[in-house]
Amino acid sequence: MVGDREGEASKTTRRRRCQCEWMRFFPSTDLIIDCARHYFINTSLLTMASQTKAVEYGSAKYYALCGYGGILSCGITHTALTPLDMVKCRIQTNPGKYKNIFNGFKVSVAEDGVRGLAKGWAPTAIGYSLQGLGKFGFYELFKIMYANALGDELSYTWRTSLYLAASASAEFFADIALCPLEACKVRIQTQPGCSPLLRVVLPQIIKQEGFGGLYKGLGPLWMRQIPYTMMKFAAFERTVELLYKHVVPKPRADCTKQEQLVVTFAAGYIAGVFCAVVSHPADTVVSKLNQEKGSTAIEAAKKLGMAGLWKGLTPRIIMIGTLTALQWFIYDGVKVWLNLPRPPPPEMPESLKKKLAIAQAS
Repeated sequence: MVGDREGEASKTTRRRRCQCEWMRFFPSTDLIIDCARHYFINTSLLTMASQTKAVEYGSAKYYALCGYGGILSCGITHTALTPLDMVKCRIQTNPGKYKNIFNGFKVSVAEDGVRGLAKGWAPTAIGYSLQGLGKFGFYELFKIMYANALGDELSYTWRTSLYLAASASAEFFADIALCPLEACKVRIQTQPGCSPLLRVVLPQIIKQEGFGGLYKGLGPLWMRQIPYTMMKFAAFERTVELLYKHVVPKPRADCTKQEQLVVTFAAGYIAGVFCAVVSHPADTVVSKLNQEKGSTAIEAAKKLGMAGLWKGLTPRIIMIGTLTALQWFIYDGVKVWLNLPRPPPPEMPESLKKKLAIAQAS
């Protein structure tokens, strides 16, 4: 008996030694991670950056890389704010239970634990990455396309309208990609007993409500996102212009890249506050609509009432202000990193200055 045990122990020891010897031929987990990080950061991304030094403004490559910046900008920020977004949705759809932002976090953690705050992260990450691709990529496309159609003088005179039109056009298409994932996100975050897995919820909605169930919130989503994006881009563009004109003590051309990014962040936060207020009622309707099966936007709005439409505004101002500032910071940072053209705020064309001078003289 003792001899057998000693023999088995000896075999186990030899096996472990053999495994250790074999493991010496394989890299450690940390080394694999370091190598992957080195490869993707120093090879792929930096190679991309080095190859974009001569990207032409308005070229297909320019739009594609702007879309890539939009993926990072929207995907990272929305996913990072998933806990706050979940509490905001719960306040909107069940204000009796989740009374305010602090109570909402407290009740959510008590029911689902800290891990429960991450509910809906997968559809958020995928959906808003796709939306960012369309939002920023198409905005650059439509802005240049509309400006070329108007000409230099009208583009400057009507620049705010140009920003509004370009951003509305871009968001129209971006929301078509976002809508199915948004429906899954809200269902996961607000419906009791719903699976937290996207791969379960997506086919479940299709089975219960048909493919149209994924797009029943598209109208309210457009009502929320298009005004939001119009405000986001137009307010940002004009705020940047005003900051360089009245606040920043030197011209943009004399500012370092870091100083320019600080201006970008400040303008983004100011724009975000306006965005939150403009789009909040429609956001509440979208949350209510995706929570309840078979409901329409009008029915959801009636159930909520005027006061209910504004529930959750405070956390949304915090979320959207921070979100918009970070999105513009990341997006502009990616353009700096990839050496993409970043035109300064528009200035009045010389031809228009001459016309105004002649008009004033006469």
